[in-house]
Amino acid sequence: MAEAAKKSRPEGGYKIAVLDGDGIGPEVMQATRQVLTATGIPFEFIHVPAGAAAIALHGKAMPDETLATIRECHAAIKGPTGTPIGGGHASANVALRKALNLYANLRPVLSLPGVPSRYEGVDLVIVRENTEDLYAGIEHVVVPGVVVGMKVISETASTRIAEYAFEYATKHKRRRVSAVHKANIMKLADGLFLNCCRKVAVKYPQITYDEVIVDALCMQLVKDPTRFDVLVLENLYGDIVSDLCAGLVGGLGVVPGANIGQGQAVFEAVHGSAPDIAGKNLANPTALLLSAAMMLDWLDEPVAAKNVRRAIDEVYSKTRIRTGDVGGTATTDVFTRAVCDQVTRFVQEAQPL
Repeated sequence: MAEAAKKSRPEGGYKIAVLDGDGIGPEVMQATRQVLTATGIPFEFIHVPAGAAAIALHGKAMPDETLATIRECHAAIKGPTGTPIGGGHASANVALRKALNLYANLRPVLSLPGVPSRYEGVDLVIVRENTEDLYAGIEHVVVPGVVVGMKVISETASTRIAEYAFEYATKHKRRRVSAVHKANIMKLADGLFLNCCRKVAVKYPQITYDEVIVDALCMQLVKDPTRFDVLVLENLYGDIVSDLCAGLVGGLGVVPGANIGQGQAVFEAVHGSAPDIAGKNLANPTALLLSAAMMLDWLDEPVAAKNVRRAIDEVYSKTRIRTGDVGGTATTDVFTRAVCDQVTRFVQEAQPL
């Protein structure tokens, strides 16, 4: 169903699976639904459990019923879910990506006007392989006190993510793709990843291709993030580097994310569930709002996507309305109303008299 949505707007609107998540998830999701509604596009929001609420109802963080509903919808949007450290239930995010084969994790990192950060003019795209590497979760105790974890890198997955990165760069008129690796140490696993990237790069002569060791990349990013464009990475490196890049522009609260597969996509806030401020009307919905704009692009609604992004830029650049995490005092509701008002204005200005 999701592929059909990219060709024409379905009669009756889009069916969107909504995963509120944990902590502040329900609050930022409510804000996102309001902004999506302000675009004037008809949506049917279908709520399904994930995270702590799902465990209480179904015994696991990503129930089969939730996955089935997502498959029947045009797209899904997800709030943050918590994962215990060193024990407890498995990650809802990992389960979601595996079950739906959402092989590409896409994280645009873009400076926002008026958001305090160490850098200006940052414009990076992180393309992270989403299905294997150490996140395959293959580990076992060899003897007491010794654990082995398996790093799985395949030609199929590496080629697929490289092709996604180069296709994205081509479509969005990007100039450069950098493959990130540690092949100087992991010569077989990361060597295979690099060989796949090189084979794909030959097919895109208009795109500059280079390679950078992951630790050197991190150093170079904090020195001058503007020297990079599109980064393609294995799963673990991509997870770490994407959060590092978010720190370049103000933090995870202002950076969107998407998990994309063949005909399915889930758009999510990549920040944590922030249980300490849950229910207090203090959460910043910017990350999930920008993720919703990515969803609109994926649904082939570029005008609405542009309106949402413009509205967020207007609020940050021309008003003092800020939530506490970016130096303001506004509540979630106040910030959301300001964005909705701008989206509504853009929609009305575009309508013929």
